[in-house]
Amino acid sequence: MNFDRKDLSKEQLLDIYRKLLWPRMIEEKMLVLLRQGKISKWFSGIGQEAIAVGATMALDKDEWIMPLHRNLGVFTTRDMPLDKLVKQWQGSRDGYSKGRERSFHFGNKEHHICGMISHLGPQLAIADGVALAHKLRQESKVSLAFTGEGGTSEGDFHEALNVAAVWDLPVIFLIENNGYGLSTPTSEQYRCISLVDRAKGYGMEGVQVDGNNILQMYDTIRGVRDYCIKHQKPYLIEAITFRMRGHEEASGTKYVPPHLFELWKQKDPVDNFEQYLIAEGVLTETLRDEIRQEFRDKIERELVKGFEAPPMPVDEEEEVNDVYAESAPGARVLDHSGMEDEPSTELRFIDAIRQGLQQSMVKHPNLVVMGQDIAEYGGAFKITEGFVQEFGKERVRNTPICESAIVGAALGLSLEGHKAVMEMQFADFVTVGFNQIVNNLAKIHYRWGQNADVVVRMPTGGGVGAGPFHSQSNEAWFVHTPGLKIVYPSTPADAKGLLIAAINDPNPVLFFEHKALYRSVSGQVPDEIYEVPIGKARQVRSGDEISIITYGSGVHWAEDYAAEHPEISIDILDLRTLLPLDYTAIRDAVRRTGRVLLLHEDTLTGGIGGEIAAWIAEHCFKWLDAPVMRCASWDTPVPFNIELEKGFMAKSRLGESIEKLLNY
Repeated sequence: MNFDRKDLSKEQLLDIYRKLLWPRMIEEKMLVLLRQGKISKWFSGIGQEAIAVGATMALDKDEWIMPLHRNLGVFTTRDMPLDKLVKQWQGSRDGYSKGRERSFHFGNKEHHICGMISHLGPQLAIADGVALAHKLRQESKVSLAFTGEGGTSEGDFHEALNVAAVWDLPVIFLIENNGYGLSTPTSEQYRCISLVDRAKGYGMEGVQVDGNNILQMYDTIRGVRDYCIKHQKPYLIEAITFRMRGHEEASGTKYVPPHLFELWKQKDPVDNFEQYLIAEGVLTETLRDEIRQEFRDKIERELVKGFEAPPMPVDEEEEVNDVYAESAPGARVLDHSGMEDEPSTELRFIDAIRQGLQQSMVKHPNLVVMGQDIAEYGGAFKITEGFVQEFGKERVRNTPICESAIVGAALGLSLEGHKAVMEMQFADFVTVGFNQIVNNLAKIHYRWGQNADVVVRMPTGGGVGAGPFHSQSNEAWFVHTPGLKIVYPSTPADAKGLLIAAINDPNPVLFFEHKALYRSVSGQVPDEIYEVPIGKARQVRSGDEISIITYGSGVHWAEDYAAEHPEISIDILDLRTLLPLDYTAIRDAVRRTGRVLLLHEDTLTGGIGGEIAAWIAEHCFKWLDAPVMRCASWDTPVPFNIELEKGFMAKSRLGESIEKLLNY
């Protein structure tokens, strides 16, 4: 192994040696503790330390890194205390995630480390968002994301690199090619000769390096960082190394040919660098032994503190409260009773959303909106038409067709204190960004206290003859996911106020906008910026015979039916927010009439109506005069033919459902 010290001083070389040796010695101790049953699981990076340590040393300490399982050297080089790391690995409350995350699945904003999720690939897009924040602020900084050679097969790898290239983002993508994805060798992972060859296909530069050579790693990352900042471009690095242990210790290494271990043992990054420093006269055997003894003593001291953690308290209230970041209104809070005296203008539903978004862009200079065709074209529904002229293309960004990467980039912006609104062109397309939403956005605050200041706009619903892939009601998919907020307005005034509230909220919000309401519904909307509170339902109409609990288009179906049947005293509750639900308002609606119909456009099975019906049966049974009933759409995909779609829709069975409930 050839080392080139270039302009590094003796003191710098010794510092690199100490930082390289420290994670190795920690790992060696952890493997002993694992065999003793004192820790539960370990993903070993032995043999790969030079990559994590070299990369981290080459960056500024306030530049974000997105590490993976085998990157202990990132955490130690960022000077995370070993005793607290041990507490993290033990699942202690005093670790970095209050016992909620395992091993290296955690992050820490103070150290600019973004916690991984098990799906690996989504971390790359977060680096895009961080780099975008630096670019918008004209800062001379980069972000760096790790991936393994196996992870390069994931769609998220392609999407993240493509977005970084198209947007000219200063981000470094670092592939640790250690030969195996768990047990699958590279020969079964890809067919290109070298993974770095893919760089050209994305329109970026790339280089392959010896991942076991700490000086080459450090020098390469340092040079690439300078390149990314100077040219405002991304860069792909493939670091060749080898995994000397199993994917995790329980999986073993029987699938690896024995001769490879002998070969790579000769390329050990710690041993080779140590021998080089001794040969150069930078390190003596005496000093080496002193450093190793110093580290052994420190490890033992830190372990004592790490294992001193008190028993884990189990507090349901604290756990539930930590799912969301604390939020407070960012604008005047109005509800319908407070809107009557406000200066207002009659707006269509779509124009109210547009006005809410426009006023939020003015209020928050750090707000970025992203989506397919939203810039000059103005979006599929023209909500952002004219925004480019007012706010510029830096803040109103057309995206490639890669929903997962854009959701991830929105999260990356949030790491750096920006707000982001992503337009999902149709709510149906959210499936290809599903993982980012339910596993990254939703869980990040609970896992390690990082908020996700992201709104995903979701044009949704049927009734316009658009067929199975442009008409779905998929809100119930997300109501099951703690950490998300799900908003679904039915009136122009609520649409504006709830969108502003969603943007002001530091938590991830899915904002459902019914496409059929865009240009068919109008109403008075206050002119100035205001919020409608998230999590609070609205009583649309008071009655004492039957309560219809609904949201979205269902509100208008219920109002139309009530207007056509004045002989029936119908109480209508518009939920407006589906997560969290306003259980107080639901209880009050049950008490007012004793008969409850749950109405929604979503299909019957698994719809939110079932959840609310179960809650009413459990908590409001004494006030019921009849079974809770549901009126929902057929359990089929949404058909294209207009007559079939009318039959599919819950609206076609509303009258029948009301009569059945009244006659019970």
